[in-house]
Amino acid sequence: MSGRGVAGGIVVVVVLAAGVLVADRVTHSTAERRVAEAIEQNLDVVGTPTVDIGGFPFLTQLLAGSVDEVTGAVDGVTLEGIDATDVTIDAQDVTTSEPYTLGTATIAATLPTASIEQIVADRSQLDIAVAVDGQALTASGTVLGLELASNLVPRVEDGRLLVTVENVQIAGLTVSVDDLPRAIGSRLTDIEIPVSGLPEGLVLSDATVVADGVRITANGTDVVLPTEAPPAG
Repeated sequence: MSGRGVAGGIVVVVVLAAGVLVADRVTHSTAERRVAEAIEQNLDVVGTPTVDIGGFPFLTQLLAGSVDEVTGAVDGVTLEGIDATDVTIDAQDVTTSEPYTLGTATIAATLPTASIEQIVADRSQLDIAVAVDGQALTASGTVLGLELASNLVPRVEDGRLLVTVENVQIAGLTVSVDDLPRAIGSRLTDIEIPVSGLPEGLVLSDATVVADGVRITANGTDVVLPTEAPPAG
């Protein structure tokens, strides 16, 4: 083959490779956009979701029926009436056909103090305000006409988000929840913050106090997504 023929062949290969690369990136971008649109259509979100589908090349993953990794974030979402902010998701082995599943997935979100305050006030039937003081979640208000202050300790137990009231001070005196009148003490024990609306297979696993509330994490395997919200393709 002449030098001109070899050079021409190389050019053809490069052009074809570039075409495949462009097609891969276009399909990749389209899939990311579709996922973001599905999130907006199926969840009560605040802001525009961002989505990143990992792995390269994307087309081969699509043809294989599974995407290596999908990460996403959205400013806020409402979970069964409870506002959450700074929502992130990290999923691996995401299928591209029904039933849409995530091999493994982790979702994290922050429940602002306002959301927690609403639930705690409703459950305890007390007029209280919730705030973050350093690394502690605190509650202040009145009980029986006296000033109340306490710490709220969040924890996850059997997939449920519970808040325990500790270090209770009434009118400046430290008392145990057990020492309070039964009608009050019973409402301050294991207050549940309902976190509903998670996809099937995701279970709450952790709760940590952060600067603006409580950061919750849910993990799962073989997580099933609603069929009306396809992840890619």
